Amino acid sequence: MIIPYEQLHPDTLNALIEEFVSRDGTDYGTSEISLAAKVEQVRCKLAAGEAVILFSESKGLCNIVHKDML
Repeated sequence: MIIPYEQLHPDTLNALIEEFVSRDGTDYGTSEISLAAKVEQVRCKLAAGEAVILFSESKGLCNIVHKDML
C-alpha cells in the first residue's frame, strides 16, 4: 500500500526518512553528505513524486522506494 507522505505526522516522516538514509549499504557517492542533506534529498524526491512510501500490512514494514520500482 502506498502511503502519501503528506498524511504522516512531520516527526514520523522525518524519523522514517532518517532511518532510510542511515541504513547500511546506502551509498551517496564518494563525498560525505550530512544527515540533514540526505533527509532533504529524500523529502524532495517524495514531494516531486519521484519516490513513494510503501507499507506492507502483511509484514508490518515501511520502506521508501523510487517510483520506477513499483
